[in-house]
Amino acid sequence: MTVALLAHEKFPEDAKTAVSMLRYADDEIVAVLDRDRAGTRVSDHLSGVQDAPIVAGMDDVDDCDELLVGIAPIGGGFDDSWRPDVRAALERGCDVTAGLHYFLNDDEEFADLAAANDCELRDVREPSPDLTVSEGVADEVDAEVILTVGTDCSVGKMTATLELYEAARERGADAAFIPTGQTGIMIAGWGNPIDRVVSDFTAGAVEEMILEKGNDHDYLFVEGQGSIVHPAYSAVTCGILHGAMPDELVLCHEAGREAIHGYEDTPLPALPEYVDLYESLAGPVHDADVVAGALNTRSLDTDEGARSAVDAYSRTLSVPASDPIRFGSDELLEALL
Repeated sequence: MTVALLAHEKFPEDAKTAVSMLRYADDEIVAVLDRDRAGTRVSDHLSGVQDAPIVAGMDDVDDCDELLVGIAPIGGGFDDSWRPDVRAALERGCDVTAGLHYFLNDDEEFADLAAANDCELRDVREPSPDLTVSEGVADEVDAEVILTVGTDCSVGKMTATLELYEAARERGADAAFIPTGQTGIMIAGWGNPIDRVVSDFTAGAVEEMILEKGNDHDYLFVEGQGSIVHPAYSAVTCGILHGAMPDELVLCHEAGREAIHGYEDTPLPALPEYVDLYESLAGPVHDADVVAGALNTRSLDTDEGARSAVDAYSRTLSVPASDPIRFGSDELLEALL
């Protein structure tokens, strides 16, 4: 399948979904839509991912099967400046996929265009209607369950999870990836969008996925969401932690991050406090220890500076640490597998 990624005015720094599709998806990415970066290429801004031209809009895309909205602003709303590109895609018969809280299928114009041009609107954040409460049995599966947790949102939990999953498989481990957010679902082709699930069913939605995969694999790498201290997203974090009943935790952090994303007047707690918070919150349901740390060093220009930051992070947490993108996952897997 050929895919165009919509990332207007956000690529690459604030286009998590678009960057993740470029890095991990099997689909061929034929263009990135960003009116601010038009005329450049992905390789001008990122390395180690698929390359593609960056264009101003769908009118500059020669051919594709799907337009995928590669950005998700806080609150998951639809920016009306994207409407011409979605309209153009549908008029050309392209499917359109989005991971927003705003559902494309509920938009009358888009629904009519999709029907008229025999294409599909995919709202990845629409949960299954069959979800229910957790039974507290995720710890009964055969697999070792590994969950990424964060000091904040947008620190690299999904990236760390996918890097660990892929590295474990390269080592010959029988592993599965458990997606809990819109981007992970787009990459994996399945999953439950935990931040859209009814609160009472959050842990149950995670447990359902653990039970589906847990007796067929030796390791499950569960994508974490949010942070236990985040004013907006802590409920999702807690639901995943209790629903997955993980055996091991990987604490993810971004180098230089000092305040909570979107709440810049609220400082992050000291890093060792997170270890106590996550382990004590997990404990009454299922014992889980922070056994490794993943540090996102994207803000550091040199490998020397990044390595120094990783070493300091490891010492602070008293566990092995790495930046999986920059330095690989060997140190982490030694602690996890």
